[in-house]
Amino acid sequence: MAKVAVVYHSGYGHTQRVADFVAKGAGAELVAIDANGDLTDAQWATLDAADAIIMGSPTYMGMASWQFKKFADATSKKWFTSAWKDKVAGGFTCSASPSGDKLSTIQYFITLSMQQGMIWVGQPAMNDGNINRIGSNSGVMAQCGPQDPADKIPQGDLDTAQAYGKRVAEVATKLRG
Repeated sequence: MAKVAVVYHSGYGHTQRVADFVAKGAGAELVAIDANGDLTDAQWATLDAADAIIMGSPTYMGMASWQFKKFADATSKKWFTSAWKDKVAGGFTCSASPSGDKLSTIQYFITLSMQQGMIWVGQPAMNDGNINRIGSNSGVMAQCGPQDPADKIPQGDLDTAQAYGKRVAEVATKLRG
């Protein structure tokens, strides 16, 4: 089985909840970006050792949180050495609005992955009203009302996150050979 890490920032607990389900599906280790946008040396080592990295951030004002962007900028050190080349990548986001411009966040993850030479895994599940209800094929998009706590994220969004984590881990395992 491939080693999978889920690196994410969560401002209010919603993205953390989605990350938990992604990690459960992937059998992954969680790597939380702190409130200052930083990781410890041990967390960087976890990402370096992973066969797949699944990225997550809330969508704030149409983009990933500044804490996630700080992390992303710090990955330039990995880019200089091609450290993450050929790792499998995926991503997820959560916002308060049904759209909330979540696609911008997912596309940011895709661009970051491509710059790192990673292999992106999409979301193949069709929208059946429960699984992939937002209808994103680029990654997982979850939605929860602006005043709702994280435990109000629809179960279908969480089931989608878990299934996606499983898919990324399966692809990474296949590519690992």
